[in-house]
Amino acid sequence: MSSAAQTKETIKPPFYSNLIAGAIAGVIGATTIFPIDMIKTRLQNQKTLPNGTKTYNGALDCFKKIVANEGGFKSLYRGLSSNIIGIIPEKALKLAVNDLARSVLQGNAKHITLAQEVMAGGIAGFTQFVATNPMEIMKIRLQLSGEQGKKASLKEVFSELGIRGLYKGSSATLLRDIPFSMVYFSTYARLKQYFTKENGELGLGRILLSGILAGSLAASISTPADVVKTRIQVKPGPNDPHYNGIVDCITKTYKNEGISAFGKGLIPRIMIISPLFGITLVVYEIQKIFYIRMQEKKK
Repeated sequence: MSSAAQTKETIKPPFYSNLIAGAIAGVIGATTIFPIDMIKTRLQNQKTLPNGTKTYNGALDCFKKIVANEGGFKSLYRGLSSNIIGIIPEKALKLAVNDLARSVLQGNAKHITLAQEVMAGGIAGFTQFVATNPMEIMKIRLQLSGEQGKKASLKEVFSELGIRGLYKGSSATLLRDIPFSMVYFSTYARLKQYFTKENGELGLGRILLSGILAGSLAASISTPADVVKTRIQVKPGPNDPHYNGIVDCITKTYKNEGISAFGKGLIPRIMIISPLFGITLVVYEIQKIFYIRMQEKKK
């Protein structure tokens, strides 16, 4: 397949095809960056100890301690299984619903407006929540289990949470995912438009760059909400504060750690989101291009 793609307005992959493409793209992207996600979760959840020290002094120190104390490099992938199970419907819905919403909102108009792109992203962010919350809470519990001494299994975490527990912190998840998707998809679409050449050609490298830049912006804006979500969904230790919802978490976090606490894990989060969505969107676009070309050959 050529590294460049021609924009085809006359042929659009059906919803089911985009669902499959989104699922495959999500698995590839998530598996690639999962170790960074592990580090991000640890940094966001860590509290300053009574003596003023911290468990981890930054991302590199966190990486070294996980590898040294929790079973080597494979420990960086703890929680990957639940992530893969959840990422398939999550990315499938996120990407396919965004495309569907864009198409519906645009209607017969020649161009889609920025407001419509933002709205389509918000719809996609809301829809993915069904799959995102269970995936996130199980992933977080598994990622932090090694830190708490006992390494929990997927079965143990599920048994402890139950169906209802899988949606703990759902409001915080929506608070993160809807604004993220509104910013991400609208920015990604505009960057793709900016990078497209006059002849309609858009190379995969530019698609990757568009995904990375849009991901960096969306990740930066949504990190405070991600910190709140992580803390609500974590199983608290004996000395950890218990949070009764979003407002309580924000209040206690600010009181105990200051405003800077809401930026914890920002760099690792950008390092996760940027390549994750860059890789995911490249794979997704390749599959859409492949579908379009297959349909063209049938004509």
